[in-house]
Amino acid sequence: MIEVAGLKKKFKLTKDHKKNKLEKTDPREDKDYFHSVRDVSFHCNAGEVLGLLGPNGAGKTTTLRMISTALVPDEGSINIAGQDIIKKPLFGRKSIGFLSGSTGLYGRLTVKENIEYFAKLHGMKKAAITSRCAQLFDLLDMHSFIDKRADNLSTGMKQKANIARAVVHQPAVVVLDEPTTGLDIMTTQTVIKFIKGLKEQGTPVIFSTHHLDEVALLCDRVAVINEGISCFDGTVTDFKLAGNSEELNQAFMNILTEKRDV
Repeated sequence: MIEVAGLKKKFKLTKDHKKNKLEKTDPREDKDYFHSVRDVSFHCNAGEVLGLLGPNGAGKTTTLRMISTALVPDEGSINIAGQDIIKKPLFGRKSIGFLSGSTGLYGRLTVKENIEYFAKLHGMKKAAITSRCAQLFDLLDMHSFIDKRADNLSTGMKQKANIARAVVHQPAVVVLDEPTTGLDIMTTQTVIKFIKGLKEQGTPVIFSTHHLDEVALLCDRVAVINEGISCFDGTVTDFKLAGNSEELNQAFMNILTEKRDV
């Protein structure tokens, strides 16, 4: 289980930004700071997939970077297995498999060499690495390109390799930031099947996406962030009720509109 409570994160505005600013257009901005995340809370239990939703610029990426321990929150807590990973970031890095658009592969290494390298960074032994890589190459249908250099991979191949890199150490929690963006239908289906497999194994998955059809297919819970604040955290059924619609896209828009008008 992962529990996120009361996260806050602000960034100091540059002098050029303040000088060129004509008018305040975002409620998160004050004289000196941009409050990217103002109050975000949600949780995901074992064997659940949580869909993390929000408009562009809502604070999702900053929230995920705090969960990954790449950023330190100004306030709040992130607990995995009863341990606050803000206070114990090394435990957090061992416990989380994290995939975002900014994480990548070493281009001059082959896919297999990349995955094995990241496994070694997690302290895995040779026999365990061999076994785990074989398992992932099967699950993600990667055997046809494991000996290709990462620089020569298609978008879909790179994403499969990045997912394998993120989960090679069998983390307690998996965080995927828009893992199907830019992928073809076949590769998307492989990724979705893999996420379903994580769920069956009891691994909590936080799944950031703009595709509500994927939420309907995969997710047990939904968390919505808007302007740096949590405006929904609950089951998919409760999400439809709160949004007053059986259609997820409309429910999402209704929740955003309702919170904006409050």
